[in-house]
Amino acid sequence: MLAKLSTRPSIRRCAVTGTAGLALLGTALPAADDPPPGLTRFYDQKVTWSRCPGMDMPKDLQCGKVTVPLDYAKPGRGTLDLAVARYRATGKSRGSLLLNFGGPGGQGVAQLAMGGKDFMGLTNGYDVVSFDPRGVGRSSPVSCGNASESALEATDGNAEVTDPQAVLEELRAAATECAEHSGPVLPHIGTVNAARDLDVMRDALGDDKLNYLGFSYGSRLGAVYAAQYPENVGRMVLDGVDTLTEPLADQGVVSAQGQQTALESFLTWCTEDIACPFGRNPREAREHVVEVVESLDKDPLPTNFGEAFTGQDFAGALGQGLYSRELWPSLQRAIGQLLEDGDTRGLETFLSGGFTLPSRRGPHAGLTDPADVPLDNLPAALMAVNCADDPDRPAAAQVTEDLGRLRARYEQASPVFGRYRLTQVLMCYGRPKGTDYIRDDVKDVDTPRMLLVGTRGDPATPYRWTLETAKRLGSSAVVLDNRGEGHTGYGSSKCVHSKVDAFLLYGTLPPDGSSCGSDRDDE
Repeated sequence: MLAKLSTRPSIRRCAVTGTAGLALLGTALPAADDPPPGLTRFYDQKVTWSRCPGMDMPKDLQCGKVTVPLDYAKPGRGTLDLAVARYRATGKSRGSLLLNFGGPGGQGVAQLAMGGKDFMGLTNGYDVVSFDPRGVGRSSPVSCGNASESALEATDGNAEVTDPQAVLEELRAAATECAEHSGPVLPHIGTVNAARDLDVMRDALGDDKLNYLGFSYGSRLGAVYAAQYPENVGRMVLDGVDTLTEPLADQGVVSAQGQQTALESFLTWCTEDIACPFGRNPREAREHVVEVVESLDKDPLPTNFGEAFTGQDFAGALGQGLYSRELWPSLQRAIGQLLEDGDTRGLETFLSGGFTLPSRRGPHAGLTDPADVPLDNLPAALMAVNCADDPDRPAAAQVTEDLGRLRARYEQASPVFGRYRLTQVLMCYGRPKGTDYIRDDVKDVDTPRMLLVGTRGDPATPYRWTLETAKRLGSSAVVLDNRGEGHTGYGSSKCVHSKVDAFLLYGTLPPDGSSCGSDRDDE
């Protein structure tokens, strides 16, 4: 799940959670000081830094690339270039601090460029670095073309009762279309391989240990890295802690419930403003949102890029704007543009992560030009990683038997987001079975102590996940209880921000189980 760290609408985050390549699943690589045969050349590289391309990129942000194997099982059969970016340390540097903003599917380079001010304090001790994981952004981005829309159509109405076989065939076709649009990276996408990439990056940056700050899904990536490379873990912070054990179907329900709660809070806030596009009554506003979703699904609006803007696109855009109260004014204006003028551009910004771009044609092994990142890269990467991380692949008979029950469960969780989330889960059907490594082996890590931040009012990663993951990781995990609201704590709580910085910069850990009060309590 993507973390919300900036007040700028182009740096929004997503909510559903995701690993692994399909080869060598469940096996950890040896330490980077003794790489396996065939990987030595990847560990011998150094990053060449230069000014980031693009007029809107900060002048003090530097960009580069790290080359990794396409397939760690067969490192001689192709490579990928991963986009990386950094702000140089201003004080005495202890090396690099790698950031993952969440997702899966979040573009780290773009988000560091636009939200870097939140991390400038960390440049007192580190080069602050982020990256586009494999399959994301400029790093061989995946795409599904129109597969998501066709899958949504297949699971609409009573299709699961009247013709379940047609549903399954449509889901299989969607999986095939995703594979065709994504190219050779798709079978090797996921958190296990992303963690392997992290270790190559660590070495390419010249660091003996990985110092890491991971938000939301980034906490899962950090936990997997800790299990694979415990001897290489430096100072690690996981904020908005993801689950390591819950099945994807259950995670989707949690996401739908969390977003519904956030939506209701947003509508209560909105209807206190005379400019609220949904009027002044919260109950009527909730009904109006459902009506807009249904209306756009029946009669989508055209966009500047030729793709229709559906009710599910509206739900997806809403979901991205709800993870931080600071985004609510921008979300309100974007909804107003839609309802008053039929203008979808504001909501497209939330839906696409700030990049309203044409689709790419054909795979690239090198870095993809920013203008060629597919519009659907975020949801396509999210689904690809989630499916690769999840070992549950029910048979066709089980899918058709459970579909009605699942629909009812998701729609009960949220009349706005339920169908959107269910479709993301169902689109794993027809894809290869995911890894069981995360669920079975990421536990009892033998690392230096790491800080886990859980927020009580987090709509995407419930606080209980922090406690469950901490227990699973073992004695290395130290929990900080953030008694606030919103997704993740670093960008919304001064107390959390201070304690995380103190640990990363000076090694000062708060006591296990200590807490931060809500910033609103201090107002």
